[in-house]
Amino acid sequence: SLLLMSGVVVAVGLCRRLTRRRLRSHPRLFAFLVEMFSTFQICACTNELSLLGNVEPKPHTALTLTYGFTVLHGLTLAGSTCNPCGTLQPMWGGGTSLRMGGLKIAAQFLAAVLARVFMHFIWSLEMAEPHFGALSQGCGSPMQTTEMQAFCIELLFSVVFQLAVLRAESVNPKYRVHLIALLITLLVYAGGNLTGAIFNPALAFSLHADCFYDKFLSYSLVYWIAPALGKFLILYVF
Repeated sequence: SLLLMSGVVVAVGLCRRLTRRRLRSHPRLFAFLVEMFSTFQICACTNELSLLGNVEPKPHTALTLTYGFTVLHGLTLAGSTCNPCGTLQPMWGGGTSLRMGGLKIAAQFLAAVLARVFMHFIWSLEMAEPHFGALSQGCGSPMQTTEMQAFCIELLFSVVFQLAVLRAESVNPKYRVHLIALLITLLVYAGGNLTGAIFNPALAFSLHADCFYDKFLSYSLVYWIAPALGKFLILYVF
């Protein structure tokens, strides 16, 4: 699993570098591909991490990997939001046009689908022990509480996360990535057993697409509308 996730990070890094070299003169295509590659890395690695939640000792192994790969994502994916809610901020402030923002959000959801398809193909090969039986789980629902409580939890986590990102903008980038990774790890520890603590609509769709098919209204409310509402609350307040 670690080799697989490391391979994804290396492959995405090469794709991002190649895109920067060849497509700088095509800003829209460049932005689309960079955002797609970056979101693919996060979704693919998180799909794999979701299989490692039961690795002993629990939950120390899963939380350590969450922190480590969050730091790695922060260091290797600088300049990308990888979260539709994060893309809303420059659109709201006028820093990004509606067309460019929509293009980035489309890239994020496309990457979420591609990451899911890719990881299911890898799991079907059963190259590692955690992959055995991974495809037979169907909708492994992360929502282990009532719909209203799950909505409030994802809303609260989105507000806390987005507020921390805004407040950490003045922090040295070397330390900021560790602060954000620590916060994400703490949120996963606090609410991972209740909602999964995802607060990212694209990532939620990549992880639990089957659940969206089965209970679209419930899951869209908790994993799409709640994080977006949290972002708008932060934008309104600040």
